[in-house]
Amino acid sequence: MKTTTKEAAVAAPGKPFLMRVGIGLFGLGMLAVLAVFIMFAAGLENLPIWLSVAAGVITPLGLLLGLIALVIEARAKN
Repeated sequence: MKTTTKEAAVAAPGKPFLMRVGIGLFGLGMLAVLAVFIMFAAGLENLPIWLSVAAGVITPLGLLLGLIALVIEARAKN
């Protein structure tokens, strides 16, 4: 006999689109942060501006989108 729980029914559809975008942006931002640290540790002083902007903007933007998606999902459950 097959029984389903509430948790299994909620987790089945997958993550919302906004959460996926947030995770992707956060991951890209963290790669940019890692690249900046590696380049700085290698002795490079004139780092590309676009890389520094990506590290400083994309990472918190992805985190913010992920948090917004969590709040929307929590409110939808209530």
